[in-house]
Amino acid sequence: MPANTSPVFPQTPVVPVGQTLTTANTAKDGTGTVVTLYTAGSNGSKVDGVNIAYTGTSVATVVRIFVNNGSATTTASNNTLIKSINVGANTMTSEISTAADFYTPLLNGGSLMLPAGYKITATIAVTVANALAVTATGGDL
Repeated sequence: MPANTSPVFPQTPVVPVGQTLTTANTAKDGTGTVVTLYTAGSNGSKVDGVNIAYTGTSVATVVRIFVNNGSATTTASNNTLIKSINVGANTMTSEISTAADFYTPLLNGGSLMLPAGYKITATIAVTVANALAVTATGGDL
């Protein structure tokens, strides 16, 4: 079987409009209340990571990131948990935040290659009064 000897680079950078997470989802299988952060292009995509920003005072929670195979997120077998991100509590007074926004790679040491139509989705474990703004970054192949 021949190996691919040429590196693959994204052709089109993609930074989708960020999504906000406020409502708790107790399901840990990618079903329930989910938001789509990224949908792979027609030739597939390379997704590097996720940025999480506070929009106000927030309690501690967990953001769970899933890969969906392009089918309904309501079917657990279509979703795979790839990352759980602990998000600390934050107090925002005026324009000063006690916790910094942060970026985390999807995979330790590399990017995630998605087949065409696959999606990156996210859930939040605890309902927050002020949303977390979550954005995935990457590029279409």
